Amino acid sequence: MTPSITDLANGKANLSGEPPAVKPGDAHTGSDGPVSLEDLKAAWDEFAEKRKSQVGEYHLLKQEFDFSDNLVTIHLTNSVEEPLLQTIRTPLIEFLRERLGNRSLNVKGEVREIQTQKIAYTNKEKFDKLAEKNPALLELKHRLDLDTDF
Repeated sequence: MTPSITDLANGKANLSGEPPAVKPGDAHTGSDGPVSLEDLKAAWDEFAEKRKSQVGEYHLLKQEFDFSDNLVTIHLTNSVEEPLLQTIRTPLIEFLRERLGNRSLNVKGEVREIQTQKIAYTNKEKFDKLAEKNPALLELKHRLDLDTDF
């Protein structure tokens, strides 16, 4: 490695031939220390606070996530959040790796389907929903010859 003239003039060049000193926690260290969930959550929240001005990103970073084997899996609520995660994924990974001193950390998004309930709007839909919970209502309807569609 040849030092540049600018580095020599500024006293930044290493002429001894020794490799440069590496600080603990640097992303280029050979050791990947274990990461606790508490440390990850603290670093995650710190990154989220930096992105607070970006409402979409902040909301995404406040989603639940799982952590196992140096892989953080963010639970996305829909496919629209995937491109948003891709835009912040690289800076997020770099921040977490630097902050936690583990260069094998990775982040991925996983869309989880949310079970949606059908909302009963009409009288017939309301009656059918109640009849599912209490089948005796159907018998009462037939005995009294009631009409739910009025």
